[in-house]
Amino acid sequence: MPAPQSAADLMAIAAAFRQSRVLLSGYDLGVFTAIGGGSPTAAEVAQKVGADERGIDRLLNALVAIGVLEKTAGRFRNGAAAARWLDAASPDCLSSLGHQSQLYAAWATLTDAVKAGGSVRERRRDGSSLEAFIEAMDRRARDTANALAARIDLAGVDKVLDVGGGSGAFSIAFCRAREGLKATVLDLPEVVPLTARYVAAAGMQNRVSTVAGDFHDAPFGDGFDLVLFSAIVHMNGAEVNRRLMGKAFAALNPGGRIVIQDFVMGDDRTAPADGALFALNMLVNTGEGDTFTEAEMRAWLTDAGCARVTCDGADARLALVIGHKE
Repeated sequence: MPAPQSAADLMAIAAAFRQSRVLLSGYDLGVFTAIGGGSPTAAEVAQKVGADERGIDRLLNALVAIGVLEKTAGRFRNGAAAARWLDAASPDCLSSLGHQSQLYAAWATLTDAVKAGGSVRERRRDGSSLEAFIEAMDRRARDTANALAARIDLAGVDKVLDVGGGSGAFSIAFCRAREGLKATVLDLPEVVPLTARYVAAAGMQNRVSTVAGDFHDAPFGDGFDLVLFSAIVHMNGAEVNRRLMGKAFAALNPGGRIVIQDFVMGDDRTAPADGALFALNMLVNTGEGDTFTEAEMRAWLTDAGCARVTCDGADARLALVIGHKE
């Protein structure tokens, strides 16, 4: 990220939250869906979404100001990006923005979380927020799952354990990449019904199964050729991750692999920049979650018994640390 050069640059960084909040509030209120392909007035939008007319008018004007909406003769239209990405009627709608809105509230506690050294929020996740979270994780995974399946040599891999696999996007991609491969998604009891829904939509019911349990306590079983931790280690502290790698190693067949896909930080923890920012996301949302260095991950895998550890950090979004069992 470019370093700020002036007071104006610093003020722009400090005020960046305003555009974010305008967009997220518009999404939360459903104004883009209310507008749809039409050109309603603010009063008509307010009636559709059940909000105050003056409040909606000012919000819509701000959305015009930042380029998301268009306004002509007192009527509002979705811009091209809003029509495609923000209207719930569009198949490309960024429904994961609901999760981003929840994160916005969490980041408001950053100052106190830094003082405390961890989250200061009481976490409550109802059914709708859980669905929003899994949807957001599925959208992220869909962008990377096929690429990950292509980068990992799946020859000889017949059985995969996907720890905390959420929607099952990676398991589905692995099954598509290798004929005969079967995968098991281990996730919380409230998550696996959602997993089953995504798996069924992909037509993979016969190849992707689910196990309900908390991966901290649930047994991993055995007989796996590959154990995947995609976007999981950042949720935990270092010692928890060390224990998880030990459980994963015990679940592997000889010649099997543990694959960690996550941010892999440089030794000074300032790069990649997204990882440094994500460490704060974990600070405000968890007790011990963090982003970790390659050296830390290598140590977990070596302590678990892996004879060889490799790292592929060429793609910051798909950085891999892989432990190999003899």
